[in-house]
Amino acid sequence: MTIKQLATSVAAAALLASPALAEVDFSGKTIEWVIPFSETGGSAKWANFFAPLLSQELPGNPTVVVKFMPGAGSTKGANWFQEQEYEDGTVLFGTSGSTQFPYLLGDPRVRYEYSDWTPVMASGTGGVAYLNPTDGAKFDGSANALKDIDFIYGSQGATRLDLVPLLAWEMLGMNVEPVFGIKGRGDGRLMFERGEATIDYQTSSAYLGASAELVTQGKAVPMMTWGALDTDGNIVRDPTFPEIATFKEVCEATEGCETSGEAWDAWKAFFVAGFPVQKIAFLPAGTPDDVAQTFSDAFDAVRKRDDFATLAAKQVGKYEVFVGEGALKATKTGTTVSPEAKAYVQNWLQDSYGVSLK
Repeated sequence: MTIKQLATSVAAAALLASPALAEVDFSGKTIEWVIPFSETGGSAKWANFFAPLLSQELPGNPTVVVKFMPGAGSTKGANWFQEQEYEDGTVLFGTSGSTQFPYLLGDPRVRYEYSDWTPVMASGTGGVAYLNPTDGAKFDGSANALKDIDFIYGSQGATRLDLVPLLAWEMLGMNVEPVFGIKGRGDGRLMFERGEATIDYQTSSAYLGASAELVTQGKAVPMMTWGALDTDGNIVRDPTFPEIATFKEVCEATEGCETSGEAWDAWKAFFVAGFPVQKIAFLPAGTPDDVAQTFSDAFDAVRKRDDFATLAAKQVGKYEVFVGEGALKATKTGTTVSPEAKAYVQNWLQDSYGVSLK
C-alpha cells in the first residue's frame, strides 16, 4: 500500500468513526412512549396503534412500550416531560389537544413549553358526540328538541379539549352539566355506559375502538362530529364518519345557533388547534438532529406502508400524518390561536364555570 493509499484509508476510517456520522441504532433498547392520560382514551389507542409499527421501522427494531402518566388533564405528564433531557433517544412523549389547550389559555398549572421539545410526528383526528337512546330518539338533526333536557357529562376539565364540545353544546342552547375530574375520555365513556353520564364525546380512535359498538348495540345515538377542514379552511364532514353531520350543520339547523360571530370564531379557532393537529409525538429537549431525523424517517416509513391506510381507518381514522418539517408546522398550528379567540374563551370559562385564567 502506498503512502497516499494509506492516508486515504485512514481518513475514511476516521470519517466512519466520527460520532457526527455514526448511524443511530436502537438494537436491544426499549423506548418508552409516555402518554399523559389513562389507558382507556383516544391517546392510548393512538400510541398503541403506532408503537409496534414504529418498532418495525426504527433501526435495530427496539421494543416500543406505551406507558401512562395521567393527572391534571395531562398537565402532570407534560410538566414531567419538560424536565426531561435527551439521554439516549429512548423517551418519547405524546400530547393531545387537552395538553395544548391549557398551554394556549395560560393555565397557571402549565410549566411546559412546546418550543423546547422536538416534534417528530403529528396527526389529526376527529370527534363524535353521542346521546343516550332516550334523548337520541328526540334528535332530528337539530338540538331544538334537546334544549329542555338536563344532561350530565364526564369531563377532564373546562380548559382541556372538552371545551370544544362544552362550548358547542352551549351554542346549541343545551343544558349540559360537566362532572370534572376524570383522567381520560375513556373514563367519560365508562360513566356514560354506567348511566352516570347522559351525553358523551370521544375522539375518533376511541369512538372506533369502543363507542361505535355502543351505537351498534342501540345504547348510544350519534349526534354530530366536529368535522374536518378542507384545503380552503372550511369545515366539511369528517372523512372517517361521512354519514354523521357536523356541528356546523347541526348549528345551522338549530334555532338561535349562529355559524358566524364571536362565539363561532372562537369555537372554530380552538377546534382547529385541537383536532386537525390533535396528537403530537415529541422527543425531549437536547435531542440531536440525527436522532430526531431517525424518528421522523421511521414515522415516514410507517405512513408510507402499503397497508397503513387500511390499518389506520379501522383504528385511528382517516387523517393525515405529518413528519419532519410538516410536523413542525403542524405543531405551530396546534399551539397557536388568535388573541381574540383566547380572550373570548377565557371570558366564557369565567362566566360558565368560574375558571379564571387572566
